[in-house]
Amino acid sequence: MEGEGETPSKSRIIPAKSEARASGTLRFILKFTPLYKRMGITGVLVSGGKDSTFALKSVLEHGRSRVLLISALPGREDSWMFHTPNLSLMDRFAECIGLPLLKVGVSGEKEREVEELASALRRLELEALVSGAIASSYQKKRIDGVCLSLGIRHVAPLWGRDPVEVLKEEIAAGMEIIVTSVSAEGLGEDWLGRRLDEQAVEELLSLSKKFGFNPAGEGGEYETLVLNAPFFKHRLEVREVKREWLKTRGVLRLA
Repeated sequence: MEGEGETPSKSRIIPAKSEARASGTLRFILKFTPLYKRMGITGVLVSGGKDSTFALKSVLEHGRSRVLLISALPGREDSWMFHTPNLSLMDRFAECIGLPLLKVGVSGEKEREVEELASALRRLELEALVSGAIASSYQKKRIDGVCLSLGIRHVAPLWGRDPVEVLKEEIAAGMEIIVTSVSAEGLGEDWLGRRLDEQAVEELLSLSKKFGFNPAGEGGEYETLVLNAPFFKHRLEVREVKREWLKTRGVLRLA
């Protein structure tokens, strides 16, 4: 049990030691602070990407004072459900915003990773879970299921909207967004690390018509990281950058 004076931003769920993994089950060590014992907490699923950050902005604008950031950390990069690039930055991302962060280790295996998230959240007293889902029925249905099992609301403020319009609004709102991975024909290595601005959106729209991908990245064509936004307390500074490129796809490893 942590002391009354400790900051809630240091509380998190962390995977158990290797013996738990060897048993074939994913267990968690849960550390509580008084914040997590109160009712009325809104959990926000965040990955550092543009859409989950924009959904968080909506939550804060509606005056929610008890907000808990929740990040799922898949054990494999081909997770069906969760964003994976640069999740090692999530502690610093939360510090930039000034909100507590809960990190949940999940296997990254289809369906099992969703059950693991639900199991971890069951130990909290949330009243709602917010996601940045826009058009992925796969993602929304599974978060709906998690919330149903917990008896809480799933709030998806961006759901059903035009993804390109959302992207334009994110840029207009002053969010500093960079591309951290690409995996679609037409998006070359030069897109890694590129900031998404009005010019970039126009290029994405043009390329998407030629190569047939979603210009907002809704099909996983690219992933992003938000470095700054008007509601951040300070900018997320990147200290190290490493580019990895394999034929037609690549990722920007940041530290």
